[in-house]
Amino acid sequence: MHRSRTEVGRWRMLRQAQRRRHRWLEGQSRRNSRIHHIRTEKQLGRQQRSLLYANIHEW
Repeated sequence: MHRSRTEVGRWRMLRQAQRRRHRWLEGQSRRNSRIHHIRTEKQLGRQQRSLLYANIHEW
């Protein structure tokens, strides 16, 4: 089926916008996962230190 020029243009623009949005979301999730990883690492470090401190006090 032959599509008109404007229709093809509109379709291309939509696909481009969709692709851009998808890439942005992918980047966001990557950034968020990195931040989440850093936060959990910090929390773990804090917990381990507090456990170490608690063990010292028990002695």
